[in-house]
Amino acid sequence: MHLFQRHAPQDEAAAIASLPIVDLGPCLAGEAGALAAAAADFRRACESVGFLYIANHGVAQDLIDGAFAQSRRFHALPLGIKQGLSLDQNNIGYLAMNASVQKHSTVHAATKPNQNESFFVTHDRPLDHPDVVNQVPFRGRNYWPDDLPGFRDGVMAYFGALNDLGQNMLPMIAVALDMPADFFEELFADLNNATLRLLHYPPTLLEDNDFGAGPHTDNSFMTILARQQVPGLAIRLPGGEWLAPPLIPGTFLVNIGNILRRMSNDLFLSTPHGVIVEGEQDRYSMAYFHSPNPYRTIEVLPSCIAPDRPAKYPPALYADLIREFFAANYDHQKGFGKTEMPNRYG
Repeated sequence: MHLFQRHAPQDEAAAIASLPIVDLGPCLAGEAGALAAAAADFRRACESVGFLYIANHGVAQDLIDGAFAQSRRFHALPLGIKQGLSLDQNNIGYLAMNASVQKHSTVHAATKPNQNESFFVTHDRPLDHPDVVNQVPFRGRNYWPDDLPGFRDGVMAYFGALNDLGQNMLPMIAVALDMPADFFEELFADLNNATLRLLHYPPTLLEDNDFGAGPHTDNSFMTILARQQVPGLAIRLPGGEWLAPPLIPGTFLVNIGNILRRMSNDLFLSTPHGVIVEGEQDRYSMAYFHSPNPYRTIEVLPSCIAPDRPAKYPPALYADLIREFFAANYDHQKGFGKTEMPNRYG
């Protein structure tokens, strides 16, 4: 019996009831009173479970379907081609199967690598971008396969739409935390830290402590997840039971990451989740991580501090928090920040 089966599964109606649906439509349209209403719904979801669905988010289904098609095209490439785009110190590129271990997790003791492969992209900086030329950590350049026409355009169109959505949700999140609506503008200015992860999971080979993705929390500010029909994701609810969130057409699944939890002084939950793919079908998902500029300071918000609730976390540069997380989960990140980055751009 694996970890996700230690509690009786809930039916779909109960699962939907456990994860709120926040309608972004009126808020994104600027309707009177909609920002406060959406913020209140968002806050309740973040305080109670840390996961929620968002509806009427403004991202066209054709764009989502197109990005999934491009992901399948990439993962169908020969392994040698994909390995030529291998993940670099900026966490951009291809991560092969069984190449990461969820060692940073406080949920379970990971003893085996994750059974998934991924392709990571970020803002598409040109070769002569100052941050690329100067090899500024976490401000690198994407890698693209040759002879895969339409791949780059399709992936970046989706990335751009998700980045816009994340930015458009910031006023709602600020108000949910009793801060001014424009509070996060400076934190996310000058290009935020954004990553799109195109994930491919084969059916999980279950033996002992095996996972497609071991139970973990995300190190992002917020994650926006697109899924298709093949299940596998499980969420650990605050009561300890594991829930498989159903697929609701027209929605994204959103979860709070460790950075927003930290800024909220643990008022918002960064909820553990993982993946086991049972059956015979491969699973594809697209996780978009929306986070602040790496060179901004992350600190507990004043609205989340009280005489009986002092700040639990000291201020920290976000880049340092990224380094800590990567070093714990990816072997190629060991020692990053202590030596110069390799120049892979020619």
